[in-house]
Amino acid sequence: MTELWSALLDPDLPFLRYALMTGLLASIAFGIIGTFVVVRRISYIAGAISHCVLAGIGGGLYLQNVVGIPWITPIRGAVIVSLLAAVILAQVSKNAGQREDSVIGALWAGGMSIGFLFIAITPGYFDPMSYLFGNILLISKEDIYFVIALDFVILFIVGIFFNKLVALCFDEEYTQLRGVHTRWLYLLLLCLTALTIVLLVRIVGIIMVIALLTLPAAIAGNIASGIRQMMVLATVFSALFIVSGLGVSFSFDLPSGSVIILIATACYLLSLGLEGKHLRKQEKTSSSVE
Repeated sequence: MTELWSALLDPDLPFLRYALMTGLLASIAFGIIGTFVVVRRISYIAGAISHCVLAGIGGGLYLQNVVGIPWITPIRGAVIVSLLAAVILAQVSKNAGQREDSVIGALWAGGMSIGFLFIAITPGYFDPMSYLFGNILLISKEDIYFVIALDFVILFIVGIFFNKLVALCFDEEYTQLRGVHTRWLYLLLLCLTALTIVLLVRIVGIIMVIALLTLPAAIAGNIASGIRQMMVLATVFSALFIVSGLGVSFSFDLPSGSVIILIATACYLLSLGLEGKHLRKQEKTSSSVE
C-alpha cells in the first residue's frame, strides 16, 4: 500500500488518482443500489443487464468509428442498452407472458453476442478484455465527471422514493395494497440498477460486476440492524475493497478488477464463517438456559 500512496503523490501518474477517485465515488452507488439488489434478491436480473451492456459498448464503438456519430461513446451506448434491458425485464417480470428465466438467458447471451459482433466489424483494435474484466487504470477525468453525475441522479431518486423502494423490496403485495404503483416502482429500481452497473463496468468489468454489486451489501446484511445502516456499511466495504485491491494490484502488477473481486469474495466467506459461529454460540447459550 505504501507504493500506492507514493504513486498517488507523483504528478506524472494522474491515472492512479483518477482510478482512486472514481472507485470511491462509485462506492456510494454500489452501497445503496447493491443493498436493494440483495434485499430484493434480483442479482440474476442484474447479471442479465450487465451482460447486455457489452451490446451497447460494441454499438457505441461502431457508431462512433464507422458511422461517424461522435457523441455516441461506448459508455453512452452502454447506458442506453442497459436501460432498454431494464424495461424489457420489468415488463416480462410483471406480465409473465414468457418464462422469466428464458428471457433473462436470451438477453444475457444475445447482448454479449451483439457486442462482440459490433467490435469485430469495427476497424481498428479495441481490447474487449478491458470491458469484460475491467481496467480501472484506463479511467479518464471525463469518466470521473460521469460518475459524479450518475451518483447525483441515484442519490436524488433514491432520496425521493426511499420508503416506497424499501417497502417494495420487503413486501410487494402489501405495498400494492397501500395504493403504490409497484410496476413503475420496480421499473425504477431496475433502471437505477442498470445505471449503477454501467459505473461498475470500467472498474471490474462486465463479467465480475455482480460480485462487487452484491458482496459488499451481503456482508453488510450480516452485520447491520437496519437497511440504512446496511447501505452505509456496504458503501464503506465497497470503498475498502476498491482501495485495497488497487493497492495490491499496483504493488504486484496484477489485474485490478480480479484483485478487487478476490478480496471482496474472501471477506464475504469470512463473514459467513463468523456469522455461522455466532449462530452456533447463540443456540448453545439458549440450550443451556433451557
